[in-house]
Amino acid sequence: MAKLKLDLHDIYNRGDQIDAELNRIVREAVEKKIELVEIIPGKGSGQLKKKVLRFLDQKHIRALYHRVEKDDKNFGRIFIHFRH
Repeated sequence: MAKLKLDLHDIYNRGDQIDAELNRIVREAVEKKIELVEIIPGKGSGQLKKKVLRFLDQKHIRALYHRVEKDDKNFGRIFIHFRH
């Protein structure tokens, strides 16, 4: 199974760049028919994870993927599952 990974540690405090990277990774997964995207917002205070989840909950983004899974073993990781 093909998988993409996006680590947000380096840009955690740049909101516009975070949105751009999230858009890029979702579009790339759709274009390349990737089944799984792993996003690593990190543990921290949880604010970045909330931002990622809000981004993924936008109607036009939500239409592109099948489901979101919050890793129950690692709080700082989110999986996006695609069905192509």
